[in-house]
Amino acid sequence: MSSAATGQNAWIRRFHPAPEARTRLICLPHAGGSANYYFPISAELFPSVDVLAVQYPGRGDRIRESSVDNMETLADCIVDALEPWRDLPLALFGHSMGATLAFEVARRLEGDAVPLLALFASGRRAPSRHRTGTVHLYSDDELMAELKKLNGTDSQLLEDSSVLRLFLPAIRSDYKAIETYVHQSGSVIKCPIYAFFGDRDTGATLEEVRAWRTHTVSRFELTEFPGGHFYLNEQAPAVIEIVSKYLAKL
Repeated sequence: MSSAATGQNAWIRRFHPAPEARTRLICLPHAGGSANYYFPISAELFPSVDVLAVQYPGRGDRIRESSVDNMETLADCIVDALEPWRDLPLALFGHSMGATLAFEVARRLEGDAVPLLALFASGRRAPSRHRTGTVHLYSDDELMAELKKLNGTDSQLLEDSSVLRLFLPAIRSDYKAIETYVHQSGSVIKCPIYAFFGDRDTGATLEEVRAWRTHTVSRFELTEFPGGHFYLNEQAPAVIEIVSKYLAKL
């Protein structure tokens, strides 16, 4: 069996192979996140959707690899890694940094004449709504404090500072990538965009999330959930239900 068939690719994790699925969902993690964040979503969508989760270098089983601190480079690498997976209709799901990255991946795939079903943008303001960020310049202690405040990293990892420090280079790299990202003015995609966010997310206001509508020439829908930046931790069942419904329609 080929590595593509089993999902054994440096960038791709296929936790629940679904050979009978008619659609494929590509999931991109948040800053500091790993492919494992999407394991529950993969399990819930199986077997109707074949879920692939992206594993960035510098974390998980790629801990020894150098991280990538540039969004354009990350997007290019992911598009290359998805080359064997274009046999089914594709949709993209990204949370936080992953949402912006998913937009850049979508632009490239559509530029390669790969039609997409949808982009699900979670917990992130539109690419055109830039905020100046300096988290990647924080000291190690300041960076760890920021991670604990957001509560998006594994709780056991947060409790063990010595272990957390091993992952700080990758986390810092992710923050640099998203904080130095420059959106190409006027760039849009053809597929629908469905945006989700938490009503207490200080990093993405309603107006900033609503601006995703300017990044597609197709349908746009916005869904607000109770919660902060990582509303998805508690609201995953509701989000999965919506994603499943949309994919079934598409």
